[in-house]
Amino acid sequence: MILPGATVKVTNPDDIYYCFEGLVQRVSDGKAAVLFEGGNWDKLVTFQLSELTLT
Repeated sequence: MILPGATVKVTNPDDIYYCFEGLVQRVSDGKAAVLFEGGNWDKLVTFQLSELTLT
């Protein structure tokens, strides 16, 4: 089960964030907001739960 605070990996090969890992910030309506942190940048992106897997 994907809950806020979980580390997830993007599994959709058609997505630009494919294989990126991030932290779930919130979950609602079958979607999750995932925070990616990379050095000097942070990005919050929304995904369908079916596009994510727990790591």
